[in-house]
Amino acid sequence: MDERTISYVTSSQLLNLKPSPNIAVIDVRGDERGSDGHIAGSLHFASDTFPDKLPNLVEAVKGKDTLVFHCALSQVRGPTCARKFVNYLSEVNEDVGIKNVMVLEHGYNGWEASGRPVCRCTEINCKGECAEAT
Repeated sequence: MDERTISYVTSSQLLNLKPSPNIAVIDVRGDERGSDGHIAGSLHFASDTFPDKLPNLVEAVKGKDTLVFHCALSQVRGPTCARKFVNYLSEVNEDVGIKNVMVLEHGYNGWEASGRPVCRCTEINCKGECAEAT
């Protein structure tokens, strides 16, 4: 991505994209992830320590071309972390193959409220093998 931009994706669009192995969902919520559930297969990089974990995130998403960030509502933390990630890639001038950086509209709360499948496992980085329908 030369001119890195951030776009938004709806829950329906993400549900259609999600089966692709080239997509990573990045949950930047804090402790509420453990009690509220999460999108199956999502990676957890809490916003309060996000800047320190950027190199770890780059490593975790190697081979992916699309990242979808979200928090509870995707109004502050999700978009902010998406921008920090894009800025970090520009600063280190590292091409990791990411073509699309997106933010999930209405965040996890919107995902769950629209009846999308959620996972309630306690894994930090969910493998997506949990029973999704709750």
